[in-house]
Amino acid sequence: MSEVFEGYERQYCELSANLSRKCSSASLVSDQEQKQQKFSEIKTGLDDADVLIRKMDLEARSLQPNVKAMLLAKLREYKSDLNKLKKEFKRLTSPNADQAAREELLETGMADAHLASADQRERLTMSVERLNESSERIRESRRTVLETEELGVSILQDLHQQRETLLNSHRKLHGVDDAIDKSKKVLTTMSRRITRNKWILASVIGALVFAIVVILFYKLSH
Repeated sequence: MSEVFEGYERQYCELSANLSRKCSSASLVSDQEQKQQKFSEIKTGLDDADVLIRKMDLEARSLQPNVKAMLLAKLREYKSDLNKLKKEFKRLTSPNADQAAREELLETGMADAHLASADQRERLTMSVERLNESSERIRESRRTVLETEELGVSILQDLHQQRETLLNSHRKLHGVDDAIDKSKKVLTTMSRRITRNKWILASVIGALVFAIVVILFYKLSH
């Protein structure tokens, strides 16, 4: 169901119940000034209810066919309820309203006079309760979505930190590779120097041996 329609519906149900109470209390007011004030409040409320009915009608007609049919059926009930409130208001504001109210109270009693209104208020109250339950479920769903979103953000942050750790490790390994390459070059240079020194040493030793042999040969021949 449309959240927009539910919002209008909740406002209408609360307004209708309030108007029913005001109509009931207005019929008991004897002071003309207070009664006129009550009538003014009821008239304003009826105008607001008309506006909400039109808004619900526009919203319902903009939805999918299956949803639209269900909402228009509910809307017909609300229109009927509003018409009853308008008739009640018209009866209260008629010139003989006070006398008619007194006779009605004397003949049938207060309970019988407003039995239909009480039943309607009960249905409206139940509708408000259902709407509140639906709103609570929507709020719970939103909380779940927000918690899921926060969890997703936390996971993304963890993945980002792990990526940074891997990149740092890769940079360190690259630095180790560079150090190993440099070490290999140093070792290769040292090995070449050792080999060259060995050849020089061998040449010196060979020269010394050759000189000793020549000297010995010269002494033995003389």
